[in-house]
Amino acid sequence: MSSNIVGDALGAARSARRTGRRRTKLSRRGKKEAFYFWLFISPWLIGFVGFLLGPMIASVYISLTEWDSFTEPQFVGLANYTQALTEDPIFWKVLGNTFFYALISVPLSLVIGVWLANLLNKRVRGRKIFRTLIYLPTLVPLVATAMVFKMILAPSGPLNDLLGWFGIQGPQWLLDPNWIKPALIVLSMWGAGAATVLLLSAMNGIPRELYEAAEIDGASSWRQFWAVTFPQITPIIFFNLIMGLIGAFQIFSQVYILAPGGNVGGPDNASQMMVTLLFDQAFSFYHFGYASAIAWLLFVIIMLFTLIAFRTARKWVFYESEVR
Repeated sequence: MSSNIVGDALGAARSARRTGRRRTKLSRRGKKEAFYFWLFISPWLIGFVGFLLGPMIASVYISLTEWDSFTEPQFVGLANYTQALTEDPIFWKVLGNTFFYALISVPLSLVIGVWLANLLNKRVRGRKIFRTLIYLPTLVPLVATAMVFKMILAPSGPLNDLLGWFGIQGPQWLLDPNWIKPALIVLSMWGAGAATVLLLSAMNGIPRELYEAAEIDGASSWRQFWAVTFPQITPIIFFNLIMGLIGAFQIFSQVYILAPGGNVGGPDNASQMMVTLLFDQAFSFYHFGYASAIAWLLFVIIMLFTLIAFRTARKWVFYESEVR
């Protein structure tokens, strides 16, 4: 009796596997839905293949050639990558500038965003007005913001005049190699409102019962922030960290506009960044192969930092549905 049951079970399992291997035929309605799916997604697919995937594949080939866009490209293999990593001292200086900017501006923006969001989360009169004022700078075009900062940071600009009232001689922000990167970092803080809004939204979603329980246990406001608020907003902090890193490594417009006298690199290449170096090599010196190689090296660097962030996120990012 038991052997018959086992045999029937094995036969049913084999039949299920054979049925699973058969390709399910779509009904007429399913075919219609599939047709409309591909129809509506086709504009995105065309744009992705034509304007992103296609140029990316082409840039891989261009990075292996020497090409000035006027003559036929000459295949040189990994020579462009070798030149960037071993023969071009400017590349390493620019990479250091980009690291300096990213590793200071991104954490500083996160700290300011969390601080502002925590302040705006308080129940005070006029907080809606303050929220609007903090978010407004992110709506101003980046080019316009950079132009305003260029006037503010001028040697005889309003910032140095303000410092002069306190007896402080202001530096030449955009002409001094020691101050031009801090000037770019100050400019990056202007857009902290975008992160603030996301963090504020996350704070508003924290259940009030958690704070009430912490108050019953005698937790101070500082302790409530670190024990209740901070763990709940870590996913949003992590999102802003990733997006901030990507944006910081790709900084271009600010440098291009603030550079004195049209010199994108600034004094002693102190403000030259990876994307501006790429731009110079491609459109000023017509070294498109070398510029493509720099672009792919930048892509690898961004991917590396992103992977590091994802690996370390397990130790400090908290998700409500996650059990540890």
